[in-house]
Amino acid sequence: MREKIEKIAKEMGASLVGVGSIERLLSPEHSHLKTGISIAVRLSDQIMNDVVDSPTHTYYHHYRTVNFLIDQICLRISMEIQNRGYLAMGVAASQTVKSESENYKGLISHKMVATRAGIGWIGKSACLVTPEYGPRVRLGTVVTDMEMEYDKPRDISECGDCTICMVNCPSLAIRGVNWEVGKSREEIYDAYACSRHMSEEYRDIGRGSVCGICVSCCPYGKRLQNRT
Repeated sequence: MREKIEKIAKEMGASLVGVGSIERLLSPEHSHLKTGISIAVRLSDQIMNDVVDSPTHTYYHHYRTVNFLIDQICLRISMEIQNRGYLAMGVAASQTVKSESENYKGLISHKMVATRAGIGWIGKSACLVTPEYGPRVRLGTVVTDMEMEYDKPRDISECGDCTICMVNCPSLAIRGVNWEVGKSREEIYDAYACSRHMSEEYRDIGRGSVCGICVSCCPYGKRLQNRT
């Protein structure tokens, strides 16, 4: 079944696929869904290279288009799993569930699932960084009660002493702290500061919903962009 899932995902445009255990990552009502399938789609290097001091309209439309593709991939995988008699749920690529206590968070962290599935680590920018493409990817997730072979998870950051994303962040949201399992997002990144800056400064581009500077400036993504 795992080979079938990978085949479906990559034929539809996924760049990376991983599977990991997600116990304790979901709320109690979804705790029976113990397997997370992480889907990554590579972003256009040319589009990301053009994001220098601010996002571009092209990047905004690319961002939305890739998210739509990811959602379609996750839906197709969920349907395949459900047809086999298991429960499965695709999590939208940019889903955000807002409440008084959980602002700027989703049903499950795509990035944490990706680390459990061995796709990459969480960088100082709070973006997922992959060995293949750096942070130049968008993520989607399928959660299911189907058990399958898990990939080796990644538990620590490989960003080292690099602070380029922090230096270039116009919102000062990046704290310069290396991620490791157990470290909260708030310890490394201020999601509110990032969101506020986007809504105030980039209102004419997707109503302030994107930035991308930390993704474009990451040297890990830049030096790997010509690899296939």
